[in-house]
Amino acid sequence: MPRPEKRRIICHDHQGYFFKPRAVQMVELEVVEISQDEIEVLRLCYSEMLYQEKAAEIMAVSRQTVGRILNQAIAKVTDALLNGKALEINGGNVIIMRKFTCADCSRAWEIPLGTRRPAICPECDSANIHRSEDDRDWARRGGSSRGGGRGMCRGQDGRRQGSQSQVRRNQQTIKEK
Repeated sequence: MPRPEKRRIICHDHQGYFFKPRAVQMVELEVVEISQDEIEVLRLCYSEMLYQEKAAEIMAVSRQTVGRILNQAIAKVTDALLNGKALEINGGNVIIMRKFTCADCSRAWEIPLGTRRPAICPECDSANIHRSEDDRDWARRGGSSRGGGRGMCRGQDGRRQGSQSQVRRNQQTIKEK
C-alpha cells in the first residue's frame, strides 16, 4: 500500500478554469486535466521566478517533489498547446491559504481558506488587521473561481466593463460623441 499523498499549500484557488483553442467548441476537444498544485508550481517557478527550493518551502513539500510536479505540469501544458487540446485546472490535494497583515505591528501570517477571519493580531492583540495587499490584488484581478471579478464582465467589444450603471454611462458617452 503506497504512502498517502501529502497536501500541498497553495496561495490561490484556480479550481474550475478552462483554456481552449479559439473558435473550437469544447465538445470537439480532448481535455487535459492539470491539478491546482501543478499550476501553483508553474506560477511560483515561472511567474514569480522562484527557485525550486523556495517554491518547495512555500508549498511545504520537498524540492524533489516540486521538480516532479513541475515536469508533469510542463508535459501537460505542452501536450495541450501542441495538440490543440483544452486545458482544465481541476483537483489536487491542496490547502489554500489566505494572508493577513496587522496594520499596527506589521506582522504578516497565513491561515487556511475556509477558517474564520482572525479577530485580533496574534502578536499585539490589535483588531486592526487586513488581508495582505498581494492577496487582495489577486481577487481584484478576478482570480477567484467564484465570481472574484467584483462585478466586472466583458462587453460585446471584449473590453472589461463594470456595473450596469457604469455600462450605461459608457454608452451615453459613446452616443454623445
